[in-house]
Amino acid sequence: MKKLNEVAFIVQARLNSQRVPQKMIKPFAGTTLFDLVLDKLLQSKVIPKNQIFASVHEQELIDIAESKEINVWQRSYESANNDNSLKTIYEWHDQLPAKYKYVVIISGCNPLLKVETIDAFAKEFGSKPYENLFAVIEKKTYYWNKEGALTTPWPEGQTIMNTKAVEPTYEAAHVLYASRLDLVQEDRFMGNFQEPGGIKLFKMDELEAFDIDEQWQFTVAEKLYNEFS
Repeated sequence: MKKLNEVAFIVQARLNSQRVPQKMIKPFAGTTLFDLVLDKLLQSKVIPKNQIFASVHEQELIDIAESKEINVWQRSYESANNDNSLKTIYEWHDQLPAKYKYVVIISGCNPLLKVETIDAFAKEFGSKPYENLFAVIEKKTYYWNKEGALTTPWPEGQTIMNTKAVEPTYEAAHVLYASRLDLVQEDRFMGNFQEPGGIKLFKMDELEAFDIDEQWQFTVAEKLYNEFS
């Protein structure tokens, strides 16, 4: 069984977003996305402050993290500008203090994520013999592949598309990830996505997983945050 003090909690951020320039420090509901995610981690009832790391390159992000007295892992330029190499993007994987055997990554692009959900994820990963845990959203709907073939099993006895009867499918939430650290050295993260049960799933609320990639999502997320937070 893993120990909580073997888990590093990392927020990985950068400012070179092309679709929403400087997204992480752009004014958002009186604060910024980067401030929000760090403040939520500091409010955690589960995660020790000294195990929180901000993995950042730009000085603006470093300044925010240091103002909150959060550990800074200073990313290289290559790490902050790479979209392909796992070892480069997660360059901390073999350089964190030796006590860390696992990592939990928390996205800063999901402003409606609740502290309670972060804590529930950390508790489940810490209390189970899992080597990985991945947040997902449960969907009960119908999907087709690119050839136009229905991939969702049709519910027995149904003659219409009944979303109450269809079996659930799980969509990546892209917000909370947990993994053994040493897997990164093998160019893997979390585990075997092709093996049934190879990735342990953590179901979370769809609203909390609202992700910002485009400007319209930034605008909508701010309205949702003001309404529901």
